[in-house]
Amino acid sequence: MRLSTGRWVVGEDFFDRSAELETLARLIEERNHLLLTGQRRMGKTSIVRELSRRLQAQGWTTLFVDVEGATCPEDVIALIAKEIHPIRPIAARLANSFTRFIRENLDEISANQFRVKIRAKLNAGNWRHQGEQLLQACAQHDTPVLIAIDELPIFLKRMLRDDQGATTVELFLSWLRSEVQLLEDTGPVFIISGSIGLEPIVRSLGLSDRINYLYPFRLRPWDRQTSIACFNRLAQENSLPIENGLAEAVYDALGIGIPHHVQSFFARLRDFSIMQGRKLITKNDVSRVYRNDLLGPLGQNDLIHYEARLKEGLGEDNYSIAMEILAEAALEVVFSHRAKSVLENLYTRRIKDAKQRITGVIEILVHDGYLEPDPEGYRFASRLLRDWWSARFRNHHVPLCNRITNAPARDLANV
Repeated sequence: MRLSTGRWVVGEDFFDRSAELETLARLIEERNHLLLTGQRRMGKTSIVRELSRRLQAQGWTTLFVDVEGATCPEDVIALIAKEIHPIRPIAARLANSFTRFIRENLDEISANQFRVKIRAKLNAGNWRHQGEQLLQACAQHDTPVLIAIDELPIFLKRMLRDDQGATTVELFLSWLRSEVQLLEDTGPVFIISGSIGLEPIVRSLGLSDRINYLYPFRLRPWDRQTSIACFNRLAQENSLPIENGLAEAVYDALGIGIPHHVQSFFARLRDFSIMQGRKLITKNDVSRVYRNDLLGPLGQNDLIHYEARLKEGLGEDNYSIAMEILAEAALEVVFSHRAKSVLENLYTRRIKDAKQRITGVIEILVHDGYLEPDPEGYRFASRLLRDWWSARFRNHHVPLCNRITNAPARDLANV
C-alpha cells in the first residue's frame, strides 16, 4: 500500500470501503443513477475509480469524465466524447453523427483531437441533439455503460456566473433527466459526484426535481478502528517504526477519520522521522508534528484549498458569511444560536435577505461536512479543520457576541 496524499487510488493502494463498494455496485447493476456526496477529502474520486475498475472486471464499460474545467454544455458533451474515443464501437457510432472528416479519420486522431473536432461542431443550438446521439451510441453498446461525471456542481456554479446562467443550468439538467428517462434500462448508468454539494445548488434555483432520478449515497468518514488500521498498515508497508498506540493518538488528534488527513498525517510523521534520524516515532512526536507541520505553513496550503472550494461554491457575500461562521465555530468552539442572531443583525444592514442567506450557508457547511449540528448551535466535525481555522483567524476574528450589533459586518473574505 503506497502513500497517497493528493492523487486518487485504486487496486492495492485502495483501503477498506468494501461495504460501500458492494452497495454501490449492487445499485448500479440494478440500473440506479447515483449522486455520491460527502465532505472534501473523503475519497469520492477514489471510490468511483475503484468501483469502475471492479465493474470493468465484470463486463461493464466505464467512463470517468471530469467536468471541472467545463464552461458550457457543449464542453461536457465533448469531454464525454473524449472518454468514448478509445471504445471503438461507441466512438464509431458517435462519429457517424458528425462530419465526414471525423468518420474517415477516427483511427488516426487522438482522444484529445476527437474532443476538439467534436467540440468545434457543437453550438448552443445543437448540443442537445448531439448529446442525445452520444447517449444513444452508449445505449447500443454490447456491454452496459457507466458514465461517472465528477465535479458537476463546480461546472454548474461556473455557468451561473453568466447572465443567462440559471436558464442554461435548467436546460442542461432538464435535458439530462429527460434523456435518462427516455433511454430507461438501455441507456448508460450515471454516477454524479463533486467536491461541493449539488443538492444545495439546485434547491436554491428551485430545480430539485431535475435531479430526483438520482439516488443519493453519502460517503462517511472512516470510523476509529478503520482509521487506526489504515495508519498501521501504512507504517508496516512503508517501514516506519512506531510506538504502540501511536495510530490511536493520530486518530485522537484528527478527531475524525477523513482518509486524506490520515494519509497526510502519516506523510508528515515519516518526513519527521527521516529529517530527525529517528529510529522510533513516539506518541509525543504526534503532538509536535500536528502542531508544527499539519497546522504550520505546509498544512495551511490544504486549508487554502478548502477555502477556495467554498468561495467558488458560494459567491462573494455568502463566502464572507461562511468565513464568519467558521471563524466563530473554530475560536469559540461552537457557532451558537446567539452568535447566529448577532450575525443576522450585522448583515441585515448590507443584505436584505441576510437571514435566509445565513441559513442557506449553514445548510451548505453542514451538507459539505465542515460543521455538524450541536445542541448549542453548530461545531466542527473535524478537530483538524477546527484547529486549522483557529490558526487562520485567531488574530482577526472578534467573537460575534462581543460586537456592537449596529456596526457593519466584518468581511473576512480578504483577510
